[in-house]
Amino acid sequence: MAKLKATLVNQLQSRLPEGLLVDAAWLSGQGYSTSLRSQYVSAGWLKQPARRVYQRPRGELTWQQVVISLQTLLEHDVTVGGRTALDMHGLAHYLKQRTTSVFLHGPKAPPTWLATLPGTITYRYRNDARLFSKCRVTTTPHTLAAVGEGRISLPGGLMAMPWGPWNWPLVISSPERAILELLDELPDDESFHQVDMLMQGFATLSPSRMQALLADCHSVKVKRLFFFFADRHRHAWLKRVDRTAIDLGRGKRMLVKGGRYDPKHMITVPGDLDGVQ
Repeated sequence: MAKLKATLVNQLQSRLPEGLLVDAAWLSGQGYSTSLRSQYVSAGWLKQPARRVYQRPRGELTWQQVVISLQTLLEHDVTVGGRTALDMHGLAHYLKQRTTSVFLHGPKAPPTWLATLPGTITYRYRNDARLFSKCRVTTTPHTLAAVGEGRISLPGGLMAMPWGPWNWPLVISSPERAILELLDELPDDESFHQVDMLMQGFATLSPSRMQALLADCHSVKVKRLFFFFADRHRHAWLKRVDRTAIDLGRGKRMLVKGGRYDPKHMITVPGDLDGVQ
């Protein structure tokens, strides 16, 4: 029995890297009973940052560790998107600086225990079907294999970037996907003026990736807002995006009450953005 317990401890050290999280179901599936988990917690081999959640101790828990754990060990198809992804790409310096919310996009909501983790981070989930039909989130093969020093492009406008001393893969939305996810938050949860300033700095978007995402996006509001802001700032890449291949719908869209109507894009925007082109 002692030999078996020692083997299980060694296996845990190899299967669960320091700092990453797993839940009770994962540990049960690996052969660790409730009583054994309690012994490990008492011995300091595991700690419980929240009920049903376990971690091999290693410093303060970060949101990146939480998300990497979801994407790899726990095999959840979620990606870091929207405002948070733009910040990871270094493009969100016009938005609020301190990270208090992490936006997660995917086909299924992450586990509810995220809301019980210690710290000041709020995890905000968005169903990716809200925007895309084909470019859906997948983080398979759910591996912790290092991705090297650079970023790797993935299908659906996603990217894997190295994080931490072991270059673990953190899957996030590309800038092109993230800006569409951010535009979906307008007008209720984002500021037109901050998005306008952000778009001003988007000088290096990929036209081909942008084209594919716009073609797959089924939110008329998001697509019209994208071209509204893109036309305002006249970046060179815009000439390589074929808007005639994008379904922009019909009819007017009132996004802001009492705003100014922009006839080119058929949307109502804040008057102080000078909506008429």
